[in-house]
Amino acid sequence: MNKKQLSAALLLLATLLFNPAWAQDVPEVDRTSTGGAQTLEDIMARQKQLEVDESFRSENTGNPANAAAIDEPLGTLGGASQADAWRGVRYNEIDLSTEVRGPAVDVLIQDGGMPWYKTRQGPVITYGGGAILGIILLLALFYFTRGRIKIEGGPAGTTIERFKAVERFGHWLLAGSFVALGITGLITLMGRSFLIPVIGHEAFSTLAIGSKWIHNNIAWAFMLGLVMTFVMWVAHNIPTKLDWQWIKAGGGFVGKHHPSAKKFNAGQKIVFWTVMILGASVSLSGLSLLFPFQMPMFADTFGIMNSILGTSFPTDLAPHEEMQYANIWHSIVAFVMLVAIMAHIYIGSVGMEGAFDAMGNGQVDLEWARQHHDLWVEEVQAKQGKGESP
Repeated sequence: MNKKQLSAALLLLATLLFNPAWAQDVPEVDRTSTGGAQTLEDIMARQKQLEVDESFRSENTGNPANAAAIDEPLGTLGGASQADAWRGVRYNEIDLSTEVRGPAVDVLIQDGGMPWYKTRQGPVITYGGGAILGIILLLALFYFTRGRIKIEGGPAGTTIERFKAVERFGHWLLAGSFVALGITGLITLMGRSFLIPVIGHEAFSTLAIGSKWIHNNIAWAFMLGLVMTFVMWVAHNIPTKLDWQWIKAGGGFVGKHHPSAKKFNAGQKIVFWTVMILGASVSLSGLSLLFPFQMPMFADTFGIMNSILGTSFPTDLAPHEEMQYANIWHSIVAFVMLVAIMAHIYIGSVGMEGAFDAMGNGQVDLEWARQHHDLWVEEVQAKQGKGESP
């Protein structure tokens, strides 16, 4: 080790030994002027995230020797004031009992409320709202640069059945309930910030109560639609080598070439699995919020993650913490689904000529089907035994 390295090491050691801020420690504080209570120095040290000896408070939980008579103000507390009792709760230095019975009754103090609230009102709303505005701008830009995807050569004038009535029912049950959940969820999450200044507190109160009722009850329709569409379409959405060819060709959105596809192309498969996976996740977190004491999710999930990934997520969670985690996760997943579904709605409506008919009446133009799902058309015609006729 040369002289420069030795000098640097000695300087670092001296800094750690003599600089309180680096050592994360503070000198002993004289609390005689406050009767043993915290001082301004204590408060400032905690604000600087310095290590503070809290024993002057954690050990001050009342003295039974000073207990007053039972008929005096402090008699029923056995020599402890209300402040003494709650100080003991905070530092786990007191054994309390309660006559109240019910879920989470043993949780007297839970300090995760403010971090949850700040996360919900800050990053969740900011990035979630930004993602929605971003996808709207991107779709508008795509529409004005690419234009509507037309049927090359025009419609054939004859149709082929794309989806049966039960398939369309399952799709619209899922889609309609999701739209209602999205709107009521956004009102619940963002209404205080954006709607109260516009419509006032009383009108928003009525709107928020109605939104909550709709959100909680229409969720069952969403879950039923999710199960129906999964059962009906999972066999058609298994990834194949053909999907990679579709992706490399840009799916027909870039250029004029329409890559071959069966009943569902790679883009539709991506949407399908996005909806299925995220839909299942948002449903489970929603159920956890509806039944917080019966369906806690995150303690067990964190335990599995810790055992597999070697992480150190907390596994001893109070019911309040379970609900806070579920609420944040529910919101994040919902925003991701909203972005994906908005792109899906664009393609199925104004973005592509003839696409809406598939879920409108179940019949699509034969030429549209040949351009976007040629292999599926061949399969249908082979089954019907009608050669080139639909």
